[in-house]
Amino acid sequence: MRRDRSGMWGMSGISHVAASTVLAVTASLGVAACGTESGGADLTEISGKVTWWDTSGGAEAPFFNQLVAAFEKKYPKIDVTYVNVDFFEAQAAYLKAVQTGTGVPDVLRADVGWMAGFVEDGHLADLTGTPALGGEDDFLETTTAGVTFDDRTYGVPQVTDPLALLYNKRLLEEAGVSRVPATWKELKEAALTVKRETGADGLALNTDAYFSLPFLHGEQTDLIDPDVSTISIAGPDALRGVSTAADLVSSGAARKPPEKDAYGAMQTAFKRGEVAMVINGPWATADVFEGKEFEDQRNLGIAPVPAGSSGKAGSPTGGHNLVVSQSSADIEAAQVFVGFMTAPEQQESAAVELGLLPTRKTAYSKRVLSDPVRNSFYFAHTKSVPRRSIPESAALFAAYEPHWTAILRGEQTPQEGLTETAEKWKDDLLPGYRVER
Repeated sequence: MRRDRSGMWGMSGISHVAASTVLAVTASLGVAACGTESGGADLTEISGKVTWWDTSGGAEAPFFNQLVAAFEKKYPKIDVTYVNVDFFEAQAAYLKAVQTGTGVPDVLRADVGWMAGFVEDGHLADLTGTPALGGEDDFLETTTAGVTFDDRTYGVPQVTDPLALLYNKRLLEEAGVSRVPATWKELKEAALTVKRETGADGLALNTDAYFSLPFLHGEQTDLIDPDVSTISIAGPDALRGVSTAADLVSSGAARKPPEKDAYGAMQTAFKRGEVAMVINGPWATADVFEGKEFEDQRNLGIAPVPAGSSGKAGSPTGGHNLVVSQSSADIEAAQVFVGFMTAPEQQESAAVELGLLPTRKTAYSKRVLSDPVRNSFYFAHTKSVPRRSIPESAALFAAYEPHWTAILRGEQTPQEGLTETAEKWKDDLLPGYRVER
């Protein structure tokens, strides 16, 4: 789930890459010349027109646009129209297009949280056994859980986004903190030490409800348990995890987040050296390195999110999948396009060029893992928890976020905020569920 609020592009219109960039991109990707890929069929003979809505940010979109040109060079009978769509507008725009039957893209870069709803409503084509999905065993297990429904596959994982603890090595060293916090308790102690010894704040937290998940997973719980139709957000384990987060702020270990744009405030403070630690994903590192505090990139440390009282650490598995619309007029061409864009070679190149985290095991080459940032996030990914996606996922987060914000700002107690969240979910979104108390 992409949460970078600083670099998203709006609807940028339609574009094709100039031919002069194609050769360079093709060479850098190591794209094979052969077009025979699916059971001996020559996929280069497939023709059609494909419109792709790409929801990547401003730092990533040019690379993917170039990748489209490399695809068109390899598959000359398939014409791709590239459209960059603001991530935060894409879900609503896609649903509107489907409802009106106008302008539905053949391929969409979909957040993992959108999948269940799209599948339930019949918007996505089944990709099982198609050219879109080559080498299924090559994908990380945490990424395939979000695209598989009733043993059928409706999307191909393109990038995964675990959260991790990002820290300023200089500030921790200056404060005399010699060990990277491995638990929330250790993080609180380290943050208070940083504040006392350096004057910088120890930690900044984000009010986006997605960022509450490491605190829940550290207590071996989640928002809901769909297997037994239970809302667990107000249960004792969730209350313990969220109380840990609230205590970080009330104790002074973490600065009080602003009511609006907490993500931007967190990033700015971290880049300036005003705060020593944040919880964020791999997408944030390009922005972090633009800050004066990280001109020397070696000053950035990355570790798995801290563990809770259970002794377990757990980052949510965010990320994006490429999906094909059920209504696509050239569905076979769209499948070939998805297969190309998510192949190991392309994922490896995207990782090297953009710092993204691949979803394919074979994409973690020496070239990828030689970079300390990607290597660290790959290790952080080993502590990740597969997402439990249901059609109501986006609405659940939307209803929860005001309460998570109020809890962090000390305007509601954890018990009050979580109870109100659970009751609203049951009344408005999950009437058949029981509430764990």
